Amino acid sequence: MAASHHVPGFAHGQNGSAAETDPAVLGLMQGAPVPADKQVRWTDGSMWRFPQQRWAFSHMRELVPTVNIGREGAVSVLPQALRDDLDDVRLTSLDGVSMTWRESLAATYTDAILIMKDGVVMQERYFGATTPATQHILFSVTKSFVGTIAEMLIEEGKLNPEAKAADYVAELGGSGLGDATIREILDMRTGLAFSEDYVPGQTGLTDVQRMSISTGWVPRLADYAGPDGNFVFSASLGKNAPHGGDFVYRTPNTTALQWIIERIEGQSLAAQIEARFWARMGMDHDAALGVDRVGTGFGGGGLMASLRDIARIGEMMRLGGRYNDQQIVAEAVVERIFAGGDPAAFVACQYTGNLDGNYGSQWWHRAGGQLMAMGVHGQGIYVDRGAGVVIARLGSHPVASNRGNAAVTTPAYDAIVAALQ
Repeated sequence: MAASHHVPGFAHGQNGSAAETDPAVLGLMQGAPVPADKQVRWTDGSMWRFPQQRWAFSHMRELVPTVNIGREGAVSVLPQALRDDLDDVRLTSLDGVSMTWRESLAATYTDAILIMKDGVVMQERYFGATTPATQHILFSVTKSFVGTIAEMLIEEGKLNPEAKAADYVAELGGSGLGDATIREILDMRTGLAFSEDYVPGQTGLTDVQRMSISTGWVPRLADYAGPDGNFVFSASLGKNAPHGGDFVYRTPNTTALQWIIERIEGQSLAAQIEARFWARMGMDHDAALGVDRVGTGFGGGGLMASLRDIARIGEMMRLGGRYNDQQIVAEAVVERIFAGGDPAAFVACQYTGNLDGNYGSQWWHRAGGQLMAMGVHGQGIYVDRGAGVVIARLGSHPVASNRGNAAVTTPAYDAIVAALQ
């Protein structure tokens, strides 16, 4: 792929600090008209380059096509008891670096952070181009919504976890996922022939680059003859191993799962997220979902929402699925999600900061029972049900994989939880 067509995860070279790469400090997208060297655009791939991505991730609706996810009714109250002393909580990174919580936020290029203890907001901060109203891209946090809806459909008797993908979507027959069970797809234990490597190769397009073209995240190259659209891309993939083995993180699993839940419900993913969550939970703001060139939402990573609203999702999960005086997700579904996947299937991935965790229902899990929705570049919802703590985080870290920030983020979360006890 030509250098001008930058996709998520490309090498960025030397990075400045969070303060140095603040979009306001750099003057990104400021001026009338905006000078050429300050523009952040889809057409030239600059939206995926660091530091331009620090502006882009807070302005995705201005860069890519989206469908709206509407909120309804009165806004649900998030009570506050703000604590400035949390800034000085100390931690040691997994690399042995001592720092404060405040320093950890800068070290991980945090765009916004919200900490709740027993339903009360203890800290809420915004940096760079992100504000309380920003519909920030959540990337793979989106997957946890797809997984949760799938688990809800299982509980409702509409989806059989032991059935094959092709039983619900005939178009997946003959693909690498057609003979995978719903549970294998939910837990990402398929043998799909796809590499989730965000670093570009020296020759040819990587799988992630080809997926980015099909998704519409980047322009379609004139000489590229590959699939166009999220669903057709997933259906084009083969398999290179038996299903049911180790956990291997592959976004097209989620795209296929999205296809299945859309086929079952006869509704788009965006419509289902709106009906099941945004219209019922007293959200502060509408959300949005990025769509490909044929109008299909990107369930693998296209959701955009405000910090407070994703914190509400975490709090709802902490409370057993109940929020805003309603049972949003059946308690049995929440318990199934918290139960997680098979830790033995997770060992081989050697995930930084979570070596003894697991993955299940499109959620990440720690051995201590904490539940995590995670997206590249530092997006996350962290639920420590035992401690009564929920942390929502938005970021624009130069390294796509969360392995790039987990050495700081994991001990930082542990330090905050300890400080709140």
